[in-house]
Amino acid sequence: MFALGFPLLLVPFALYNMIALLMPGVAWTAPVTTVHMMSGQDWVPTWEDLLIAFAVLLLAVEIIKATRIGVRTIIDHMLAMLLFIAMLVEFLLVPRAATSTFFLLTVIAAVDVLVGFTVGIRSAQRQVKIESERPA
Repeated sequence: MFALGFPLLLVPFALYNMIALLMPGVAWTAPVTTVHMMSGQDWVPTWEDLLIAFAVLLLAVEIIKATRIGVRTIIDHMLAMLLFIAMLVEFLLVPRAATSTFFLLTVIAAVDVLVGFTVGIRSAQRQVKIESERPA
């Protein structure tokens, strides 16, 4: 319940901005670790891979949150829309945000907005009760 009314995708957005703007020397494509796969190949995840994976996991939680009905959910949808607009503006105007990683974060935020409103509308339609008129 504590996460309602707060867009969780704000977390990866803030992480990206803190790292990209405050630590310009950090490379997003730097390998985090090497995982030796059973196939014999090595998988080398990067920091941007981990950030995108984290954002996708938070998107799943946001979709679950969208199924709830109430005032907090409406506020959550509005905040998600504001976050998407802020991310889109930053992607278009800030040179450090003009990366594939930030673009994918923006797409994830757009999916959150679209799915949130769609699921919210569909859930609300199911809550409507139709009462028949009783003949006199």
